[in-house]
Amino acid sequence: MIISTEKKTWTDEELMALSEDGHRYELVNGELVDTGNSGMEHGGMGSFLGGVLAIYVREHKLGIVCDSSTAFTLKNGNKRSPDVSFVARERLQGLKRPPRGFFPGSPDLAVEILSPNNTVEELHEKIVEYFENDTRLAWVVHPDEKYVLVYHSPEPDRFLRPQDSLDGEDIIPGFSMAVADLFEEWDF
Repeated sequence: MIISTEKKTWTDEELMALSEDGHRYELVNGELVDTGNSGMEHGGMGSFLGGVLAIYVREHKLGIVCDSSTAFTLKNGNKRSPDVSFVARERLQGLKRPPRGFFPGSPDLAVEILSPNNTVEELHEKIVEYFENDTRLAWVVHPDEKYVLVYHSPEPDRFLRPQDSLDGEDIIPGFSMAVADLFEEWDF
């Protein structure tokens, strides 16, 4: 949902201050877009996948994993926030801590989890932008249909079902997890 048709140049500080109203925003083609809240299933899945990735990445000193509150400043000026993202250590050289503002460029791995308020067009546009900005791998998770699409370009090239494994490939070397773990039902 676009909340502002007035084009404005936003600073990182102004955009980050907007989160105080309880909403999440992206800047797309100069317009502020309220990405809304996605519900517990979406948030739980993002936290689980992000947590598993973060532990692995930290143990192997591969870079940093970020959650959906992290925005990336793309070449076209858009500020996008994947549900889970990873930036490789090579791109963080010289830093002792993450920058306070938005990261320049896109993540090496971008993960999007479909939510009820996503459209196919909107999601495709984001994937295209990620790869135009040097993302090397993207995963799109579909909770209702229990599959993951794997991208190495703006077109998906792998379709993973619960019996398959999600692989970090050469982006997160050695990382692998069962796709089924993303969709596991509670047993408590």
